[in-house]
Amino acid sequence: MSDEVTLYYNPRSRAQMAHYALEEVGAPYKLVHIDLEKGENRKPDFLKINPMGKIPTIVHRDTVVTEAAAIIGYLADAFPAAGLTPALDDPRRGTMLRWLVFGASSFEPALVDTMMKRDPVNKMMAGWGDWDDVLGALEVMLDPGPWVLGDQFSAADIYVGAELAWAKSFGAPGLTERPKLLAYIDRITTRPAYQRTIGAVG
Repeated sequence: MSDEVTLYYNPRSRAQMAHYALEEVGAPYKLVHIDLEKGENRKPDFLKINPMGKIPTIVHRDTVVTEAAAIIGYLADAFPAAGLTPALDDPRRGTMLRWLVFGASSFEPALVDTMMKRDPVNKMMAGWGDWDDVLGALEVMLDPGPWVLGDQFSAADIYVGAELAWAKSFGAPGLTERPKLLAYIDRITTRPAYQRTIGAVG
């Protein structure tokens, strides 16, 4: 069975993160461009693969994986030679999973709330708190750094790092006052795999 990964992709979407992950793990892959403006993600053939009509979506060895964080975690496990996830019996795996999922469950909704200027959330009801809470948590994540797992770059850095880089490019508030996060963004965006993918799109 071929080890090639098929990524359903549009460069103006979260599929950029999956593309970046594919380059970091060194997997063989092909891109299938989905034209969102033409509604190709809502056509029956694609909905058979992902009923939500969302990208990124990957197919690998007849397995469909959706949701950017899940895809990045899956690729790290499927291509272990890249060293992007600790072994199952390594306690650091819990740390990696914690921050990988934090990116999707707390970072992104707080960023969307902030950029769309929504009313402040009720912290008792919204599990992600607010944008300042998230930025403070990310600074704790990077202690001691330079990566989530210290000296080891991991799948969590792919997701959180890409999200932070986007937040900076969108002019999200609060980042300029946090040099630790700005330095982390610089480390992410100068990685060759980032430059070949997200960085090439701009």
